[in-house]
Formats: sequence, structure tokens, C-alpha cells
Amino acid sequence: MKVGKAKADNRATWIRVAVLASAVGALEIACRVGWVPATMVIAPSAMVKALIETLQSDDIGAHLQQTLSAVAIAMGLSIVGGFLIGFVLHWVPFLRRAFNPFLAAYYAIPHFAFYPLLIVIFGLGPAPLIVLATLFAMVAMIVATMAGLDRVPRVLLKTARMHRLSLLEEIWRIRLPAAAPHLLSGVKLAVAYSFIGVIAGEFILSTSGIGHEIAYAYDNFDNPRMYALILFVLAIVTCFNMAVYAYERRLARRRGA
Repeated sequence: MKVGKAKADNRATWIRVAVLASAVGALEIACRVGWVPATMVIAPSAMVKALIETLQSDDIGAHLQQTLSAVAIAMGLSIVGGFLIGFVLHWVPFLRRAFNPFLAAYYAIPHFAFYPLLIVIFGLGPAPLIVLATLFAMVAMIVATMAGLDRVPRVLLKTARMHRLSLLEEIWRIRLPAAAPHLLSGVKLAVAYSFIGVIAGEFILSTSGIGHEIAYAYDNFDNPRMYALILFVLAIVTCFNMAVYAYERRLARRRGA
């Protein structure tokens, strides 16, 4: 049965790769034969070439450093803070009942409306972007943490009591490994939301960063640079999510063994 599941997972992976390759190939052909004008979308091969040229330019380093450092800080704060808050809410029921309505309606709030207020509080620079991205990403980690801890099988908890594990041993050996799939899903969402928060904030008011460069290229009809930077962001997020997915599959194989 495990062999059959592994084959099904591999088949699904190859199907996803085939669909993605087909979409990229179709876009390449459509751009090359002129079905899609270059003023709208450029060919994927042209995006890759433009990305290489952009990364080799002298002016892009500072923009990349600002955006990636802000994303890294926001990602760390949202993952660690979201896990701790979700853990506390799971263990303290009355706090969870109090905060559940806010968590349920949180993403209905337009977060970018608070960006001018954050500028007043923190001033210009990366600080308001980091706060905005952290607020945007943290709730996803909180919800994932609570969902994972809620779904720990009761039989595992009974087994921990039978073996007389302490509370810390139960958390470390039973609850966290059992909740790992949900926690990793929260990590992936936190990473995506951190990028969205920082780059979208740079679109609005920042004078530097990848988001500002994408917006500037768009305003000046510089499609090669715009799509090159978009491809760069997609590549980073995809590589990170693939690394988390590979770790998740490794944990699943160890659990199965």
C-alpha cells in the first residue's frame, strides 16, 4: 500500500511538471510567433535572459538586499511569533474563544490601509514594510499551529500517558511531530505572505527595493526588467517551498518507516 502511494505521489509530481512545462512552452511559442504582443508579455526565454542581465547590473544589489532582508525578518517574526501565539491559544481555551472571531475576520481587513499609519509611527524605511508583512503573515502561522495541535490523534496522547512522559516530552515527542504537516503548511503560507507584504508595500511608497523596481519598470514600459524581477521573486518562493515540501516528504517517509 505504501509503494502504491509513493507511485501515486510520483505520478502526480510528473503531471504537475508536465502541465507547467506545457504552459511555459505554449507561452514561448505564442510570444515567438506574435500571437501575444511583446508589449503585453515577453517570452519565457527572454525573461530568463533579462533576469541574468538584471542580476549582473550594478544597481540591483542594493534593491535585492533591502527586499530580501526585510522579507527574512518578517518571515522569522511571523513564523516564530505565530507559532508561539498559536501554541498559547491552543493551551488556554478562554483566550482562544476570545480571539477566534478576530482570527476568522482578520484577512477581511485591508492591511495596506494601515501603511500610512505605520509610516507615521515607524518613519520611512524598511521598518513599516517589515511590520506590515509580519502582520499579514503571522495569522496564517497562528491558524496553522492551532489546527495542527488540534488534530493530534488521541491514541498518541494515550500512548504518551501510558509511557508516563512528562508534559515537555509529550510536546516534543508526540504533539509537535504529529502537528508537523500543518506547521509546515503554515510556514509556506508565512513565506508567501511575507513576500507579498514587503513587495506590495514597496509598490506603494518605497523608493527602493524589488517592488519599487517592478513598479518603476511597469510605469516606463520596461517589460524585460519587470518580468525578470517577477521571475526572480517566483523562483525564490518556489525554491523555498520545494525545500519545505522535500523536508515534509522526508518526515512522512520516516513516520511511515
